[in-house]
Order: sequence, then structure tokens, then C-alpha cells
Amino acid sequence: MGRRGYPAQFRRKVLDLVQSGRSVADVARDLDISSETIYAWRRQDRIDRGLALGLTSTEKTELAAANKRIAELEAELAIHRRASELLGKVVPQKTVRGDRGDGLRGAAGPGRRPGTGRIGVGVLRLA
Repeated sequence: MGRRGYPAQFRRKVLDLVQSGRSVADVARDLDISSETIYAWRRQDRIDRGLALGLTSTEKTELAAANKRIAELEAELAIHRRASELLGKVVPQKTVRGDRGDGLRGAAGPGRRPGTGRIGVGVLRLA
């Protein structure tokens, strides 16, 4: 993976130099890059080749894309929630026959508990 400013071919050549026996400090000094950067590239290369545990470059890219999409969806949801909140203040809710105002339908009374109404089950007969 690595910084966006370094192309993949450059990173590969740097890793090849290190694998050929040159020290990380020498390569870093000669190419004017941080030795920590080279160590990070080497660690990621080992992960990508399956020699070390961790997220591969492909997995990191997919994870970043998924996190970006999640952030977009959360922002969109927040907009919809806010719009719904504002519309609820402007547009009065429709009243439904039997509406008690508490979100439940039907007549409320001493012998009736909310949510205990009978559910009708019909049978469909085919001739």
C-alpha cells in the first residue's frame, strides 16, 4: 500500500533493493525517504504474500471503500431524519378513524387493553 505520492513500481524497486541485501537505512538515505516508510512497505508486502497476519492491500482498499459508503449512508439517513422531523412540525398528521392519538387503533376502554384485539384468520377455498 503506502503513501499515494509513491507509485507501486517505486515501492517494489525499494523492496527489491532491501531484499537484495542492502540495509533499510542505506536505501532510505540514498532515496531520501523515511526508513519507517520502507519498514511499513516491507511489513505490508509480507502480509500481501501471506507471510504475516494482517489485512492485505486489497482488503484495506475494500474496507476503506465500505467505510466511505457507510459514512455516505449515515449522512443521507441523518438528512432524511431531519427532513422528517421538520415535516412533522409543518404538516399535521392525518387522523384515522378509530385513532386514539397514541399510535394504536381502536377504542380504548376499561375492558380493553391495547394490543389484545382478535386477529381474524380467513380460509381461502378453491373450487
